[in-house]
Amino acid sequence: MSKRLRFTKMQGAGNDFVMINGITERFTLSEAELRFLADRKFGIGADQILLVEKSDEPEVDFIYRIFNADGGEVEQCGNGARCFAVFVRDEGLTEKNKIRVRTMKGVIEPEVLADGRVRVNMGAPKFDPQDLPFQAQGLSCLTRDLDKVYNIPAAGHMNWVSTVSMGNPHAVILVGNSETAAVDTIGPEIESHAVFPNRVNVGFLEAKDAHSARLRVWERGAGETLACGTGACAAAVVGIRRGTFAEYVDVQMRGGLLTIEWAGRSQKDAPVYLTGPAEIVFKGEIVIPTIE
Repeated sequence: MSKRLRFTKMQGAGNDFVMINGITERFTLSEAELRFLADRKFGIGADQILLVEKSDEPEVDFIYRIFNADGGEVEQCGNGARCFAVFVRDEGLTEKNKIRVRTMKGVIEPEVLADGRVRVNMGAPKFDPQDLPFQAQGLSCLTRDLDKVYNIPAAGHMNWVSTVSMGNPHAVILVGNSETAAVDTIGPEIESHAVFPNRVNVGFLEAKDAHSARLRVWERGAGETLACGTGACAAAVVGIRRGTFAEYVDVQMRGGLLTIEWAGRSQKDAPVYLTGPAEIVFKGEIVIPTIE
């Protein structure tokens, strides 16, 4: 039997989402149905599907679940968190500007600013290989200031990779030119490399100066996207740990500009702040066919 589903299509710096209100509409979606929604020819089209659910915790306003275009559920999404904040206000689910929401990996706090952008406390980054997880044993390792880089072979290259968890796993590679970086070949090989048992998002970071960078990200389960919020956070953190960036950096991605702030060089367990746009594209209703 087919299902009818109301949705809102949103984008944050070109990273696009199908937003679903799971508070007023009760339903379940299989991985195949999620893939249908994300399909750009037969469904709505999106990098990820975001589901808002009711919280049963007094200090948490909502639960927010994240599904990649391949139907798999993942831990965190920075651009999605900004879209989430705009969405719940547009749906009349809250009037708060600052919202506490639980994701798979903990509570985050997006705040809608007066200029329409959204600033999100993404929590503190983690660097222990177990936090990604990342099996670093046996890999060549070098130290770059506070950062560690590991040599991971992929696509015929020896890639020096920094690893960081922003609630989801990231591998960051510094490149001289992000536009000519081999994102489509190195990205998928590192994403599914044996040293990352849960796969990994792969960032290709080009440092411009202390406050600006360019970045492309190959996202696990989605391929290259126009922007990745947690990827921008991870890349900025790596650059700050290396002494390349100051405590805030503007990260230009193909879909737009994200601003990252992190005081982690001087403050233990300092959270990462992500600021950027979040916009409604259109609203609609879709019939999800029976999928075998």
